[in-house]
Amino acid sequence: MSDIIQQLQETTSFIRSIYPYTPDAGVVLGSGLGDFANEIEIEKEIDYKEIPHFPVSTVEGHKGKLIFGELEGKKVVVMAGRFHFYEGYSVEEVTFPIRVMKFLGIKCLLLSNASGSVNIDFKVGDLMIIKDHISFGTMNPLIGKNYESLGPRFPDMSEPYSKKLIEKAREIALANKIPVHEGVYFVVTGPTFETKAEYRMIQLVGADVVGMSTVQENIVAVHMGLPVFALSVITDMGVGEHAITTHEEVLKAAKLAEPKMAAIFKGLIASL
Repeated sequence: MSDIIQQLQETTSFIRSIYPYTPDAGVVLGSGLGDFANEIEIEKEIDYKEIPHFPVSTVEGHKGKLIFGELEGKKVVVMAGRFHFYEGYSVEEVTFPIRVMKFLGIKCLLLSNASGSVNIDFKVGDLMIIKDHISFGTMNPLIGKNYESLGPRFPDMSEPYSKKLIEKAREIALANKIPVHEGVYFVVTGPTFETKAEYRMIQLVGADVVGMSTVQENIVAVHMGLPVFALSVITDMGVGEHAITTHEEVLKAAKLAEPKMAAIFKGLIASL
């Protein structure tokens, strides 16, 4: 198998042969948030299965295509459907598209996800800006050979989510009268939802929400020097009386909250 640099070059060359423009921002859409793509003036769509070295999304609520176009006067590339470790992909495959977007020239990465809350002050449908994460619950994507051309062996993670982008998002949310929380995201591998004991542990170690994505993508982006902003939609509660969580509930709650997320993402992209 060829090394990752060669794969990235081959993938980037293929995409540029179809879409020659340089995107300003990369966006990854989480579970149930695929309708954000409708906000974009689409110029080109490429199915994942057509892209060399790309995995294929297998989860309901994830469409499985790379969308290029214009939003708020800026060029964007959007992943409508992400890859998850629980689908059986390696961490290299999960994070490969993030590296591709960096190679295509994006200046910042916007991540979205659906999460379960362990913060009793949150409720289903709320938005939370991720200001930090706890990554012990999944494999670090930088384990293995380090390529210095991609980033350093030991990346600093003191600011995994850009303070500048978080500040801009606060201003956008305020201007649009969108209530937002800020907090810590705890990542797990999934695909099982958490037990009650696990929810209690996650709460005790200082997290506000828990989910099955985002962190590996963030680590790889930080490794490459990409500023990251991440927004989580609270789709279920891990505390209180509600005992059972279903994927259908998650998708429904995400869809209802999507317009608020879209407004913040559009504002951030406009400000680039």
